[in-house]
Amino acid sequence: RPRVTKGDFEKDPFNYVTIPAVSRKLHVKLLQNLQSAEEIAEICKYNFVSGSGQYGIICNGVSYNYAADAIKDLKIEKQVSILRIGFSHPMPEKMIKDFLKSCDKVLVIEEGEPYMEEAVKAFAQEEKLTLPICGKGEKLFSRLYEFDPALVRKIIAEYFMVSHRGLPLLDLSDVPEVPQRPPNLCAGCSHRATYYAVKKAAEGMATIYPSDIGCYTLGVLPPLSMADFLICMGSSVGTSCGFSKVTDKKVISFIGDSTFFHSGITGLVNAVFNNHNFTLVILDNGTTAMTGHQPNPGVDMQALNLSGYGRVSIENVVRGIGVEHVTVIKPFNIKKSIPAIREALDFKGVSVIISQEICMLYAKSLKKLKGNRFQVTDKCKNHRNCIADFGCPAFYVKDGRVNINPDLCTGCSVCAQICPEQAIRVQSSK
Repeated sequence: RPRVTKGDFEKDPFNYVTIPAVSRKLHVKLLQNLQSAEEIAEICKYNFVSGSGQYGIICNGVSYNYAADAIKDLKIEKQVSILRIGFSHPMPEKMIKDFLKSCDKVLVIEEGEPYMEEAVKAFAQEEKLTLPICGKGEKLFSRLYEFDPALVRKIIAEYFMVSHRGLPLLDLSDVPEVPQRPPNLCAGCSHRATYYAVKKAAEGMATIYPSDIGCYTLGVLPPLSMADFLICMGSSVGTSCGFSKVTDKKVISFIGDSTFFHSGITGLVNAVFNNHNFTLVILDNGTTAMTGHQPNPGVDMQALNLSGYGRVSIENVVRGIGVEHVTVIKPFNIKKSIPAIREALDFKGVSVIISQEICMLYAKSLKKLKGNRFQVTDKCKNHRNCIADFGCPAFYVKDGRVNINPDLCTGCSVCAQICPEQAIRVQSSK
């Protein structure tokens, strides 16, 4: 049923319009809210102390589970008390100070930056407490990466000078090695076809490939290797402006349809205004694929049986901004795509290529995936261009020969187009 949202708005401009005079007043309100939040933190059920020993551990998140297991393994439950912080901003100051007063020494366990540790040390200084408080540092916890139970157990034992023997290692000598599974663009992904076509069109050029955030960021991996720079959503367009201004290399940037709507349009406006010289490839797969196929303004909502929505054409937006050279390609047609891309690359100024092909997973969910499956025939001379240049995960090698997994093949046909022996054909229905 349609979702109904009904509300009201009461005018109060001197609370809601944040001109400087209002902001000064709201700063007072903000501090009052923080004070109220601190009072809540003091009684919050997610902040609690377990145990009553003289050794203190202050931790949060999964570190609490690791610490609780560790003190049981080390049989020091009676010697250790744990303060678990679940409501951490603002910190429960009184609770922490009372906890510190009950301890001889304290270990702070938190992944990442020493946010809690620095606050705890400040509270101790305010109370003129001199007990040792440690967390990050040499021979203690790192600011990098994640912790694990063995690491937490080891450091707790060493810090509190408890006899400790590591758990026996399992003998895995007879266990098969787990195959590596690096992230990869799906079999039949239109982004792979676009990258391949752009790479072929740009052969012989010195290029820079700014990228953006989405499935297509995986183009950074070989054999495509089509991403050189990324900092945030929309950065592909903005950084292309800079690269094209200060280098003599051909700048070819990539952005998805959803990211373009989110934060790519303003950068393209700037590029047109300043007459920068680069090519922007908009990878329009008709959905927000990376995060679960949420719609964006360019999606046909009627295909989802949802009414009451408009639809924004990326091509119309790009032309409306003032981009003079706009090309729309179907990336699964490699023969037509490469010369069209090359023409856009040769254009002096801002050119945009819109690569339109629905996401394979999205098409499957809409029951629109109807391509024929392909197979490698006896004509194959085992050059492996399909693997070395294209890298579709539907390919695998068995007994020294290339094969296609029919359960993964979506029938995009790109591999058949790029095979030099034309050895890849539609799978027989027999």
